[in-house]
Amino acid sequence: MMGDSWFLGPAILGLVEGLTEFIPVSSTGHLILAERAIGYDGPEAGILDVVIQVGAILAICWLYRQRLWNVARGLPSDRDARHFVRNILLAFVPAVVVGGIAHDFIKRVLFSPYVVAISLIFGGIAILVIERWHLRRATTGVDAMTPSLSLGVGLCQLLALIPGVSRSGSTIMGGVALGIDRKTATEFSFFLAIPTMFGAAALDLYKNRLLIHSDEAAAIAVGLIASFLVALVVVKWLVGFVGRHGFVVFGWYRIAAGLLALTLLSHS
Repeated sequence: MMGDSWFLGPAILGLVEGLTEFIPVSSTGHLILAERAIGYDGPEAGILDVVIQVGAILAICWLYRQRLWNVARGLPSDRDARHFVRNILLAFVPAVVVGGIAHDFIKRVLFSPYVVAISLIFGGIAILVIERWHLRRATTGVDAMTPSLSLGVGLCQLLALIPGVSRSGSTIMGGVALGIDRKTATEFSFFLAIPTMFGAAALDLYKNRLLIHSDEAAAIAVGLIASFLVALVVVKWLVGFVGRHGFVVFGWYRIAAGLLALTLLSHS
């Protein structure tokens, strides 16, 4: 841990989380690498990795609050609202089943800087391939997605159980590969993050409830606030950016970051 500067580590990690949660570069992977770089370790760090993501998800809830309210209000009578909820739930189910079963194995075995570095590289290559050869037909609108398409994106999200793959990357690029337009795939990834990350954080807090005391709770609060504020800015920027430029830049960034991480790890 970071001694007297107890708030500095969580603040840095909250900044990293807010910057990376919704772009396809793997927030968990960057958190693991950042913790290695600043010497923030121990079981509390593993809890913080998951729980501070709630701050970024709250940013989505705030930015899309009108859309979410309209969906909730329209559920009894609006077919589009029901389709919206159906699609999110169908995509959420695979993560619930597999994530719940594999949670302990993932945290114990796969939370490694080397796994992250390799996943960053292969994920970057996948982005470049999908951007070049993805299906040109496009489904527009979350409520226009079919059940099979929604479930397909949910299955793609399972790849993100491997640190470094990226939850947003697997869902956005998986959606694009399946024929969803970039804007819809990006927004669907945002909305799918709400139940997925709230569920993951709740599970992690429950499993580690005996480790959380006042200091850990304060650290989590600092990280949550930092990730919330930064994510507010990133989400607004991302939707416009990908509409104009696509995801190629993130593919090259992942490859460069993964190679740099492997180089640094080999000399550490």
